[in-house]
Amino acid sequence: MMAPLTIYGFLVALGLLVVWITILANLPFFPRLKTGAGGARSPHVSVLIPARNEAGVIGETVQSLLDQSYANFELLLLDDNSTDGTAAAALAAAGQERRLRVLGGRPLPKGWLGKNWACHQLAQAASGDYLLFADADVIWAPDALAALMDEAVKEESDLQTVWPTQITKSWAERLTVPLISLVVLGYLPVLLVHYTPFKLFAAANGQCMLFRREAYQRSGGHEAVRSEIVDDVVLARRLKAGGQRLRMADGGGLIACRMYSSWPEVRDGFAKNILAGHGQSVLFLLASTLFHWSLFLFPWLWLLAGGGTWALILGTTGIGARAITAWATGQRARDALLMPLSVILMTLIAGRSIWWHIKGQTAWKGRVISV
Repeated sequence: MMAPLTIYGFLVALGLLVVWITILANLPFFPRLKTGAGGARSPHVSVLIPARNEAGVIGETVQSLLDQSYANFELLLLDDNSTDGTAAAALAAAGQERRLRVLGGRPLPKGWLGKNWACHQLAQAASGDYLLFADADVIWAPDALAALMDEAVKEESDLQTVWPTQITKSWAERLTVPLISLVVLGYLPVLLVHYTPFKLFAAANGQCMLFRREAYQRSGGHEAVRSEIVDDVVLARRLKAGGQRLRMADGGGLIACRMYSSWPEVRDGFAKNILAGHGQSVLFLLASTLFHWSLFLFPWLWLLAGGGTWALILGTTGIGARAITAWATGQRARDALLMPLSVILMTLIAGRSIWWHIKGQTAWKGRVISV
């Protein structure tokens, strides 16, 4: 009979093998935005930014967008009842540039989440053939919009979503935010996302989502996901279920984002989404947490307890998976050495999300969100 630790080691090895196979299959096929593709078509694009209390970052975002080499676009920013002068900061950054229009957000209707309502209002005001929803903290290199449009036109995408290069400065960011890359490259086979009809293999990133206007409307738009916390993923699934074309790409350093700047922001930002990302199932989230403890933390505890070479191989294999996905997406591979600490921080985040779920609500940017 096999000893319990031997069985555990076998299961962890199997899990890591699946993760590594997915990573190695994704690396050559995951598209990356490139400059200089030179697409002949230049459709009219509406760049749509919902912004609530973003005065600290919106100026740089607006300037980076107005400096784009791609000329055929309008820039609409919806000031979602900010209290920090977001609209004034955006207008000051634009100067005399008339491509920026700042809209005032209407009161939040019952049954809607704030960002979804803001995006819905922006879509109603837009005139473009393509609708590009982007977050207020996303920064664009001068050729980024041109590269994005080249990729979307080349792929004939109904939804082209991009995973921006994540900017991380504080240790809280460095230990958590790059895990997004591990999840995307290690758990989500890009070929199945692009070439199968199954909704299970659908994902999108609300930081950068480019829709053909007709595809957005056919999917029901943000009105159809008015109460969804992970509206980006649900929209991608609705679009794919309708037989439309979903494509993903890496930002390649052309599109970048600093999501959070401190541990409280990291903790609450991820806690807001993590349970919804697990289908609002506490059991699924607990199982996911145990899975990550098993793959990335327990091998090191086993090594300390005398697990020897087998435990060391499992531990370094897990760190290697984290390192290669960081390297592939322009982040610090050396931070992978602290992967066990990353798992502990994500456990704290999961615990906070479950606590909010038990309470029945949480708050984000001054609004209560029912969970």
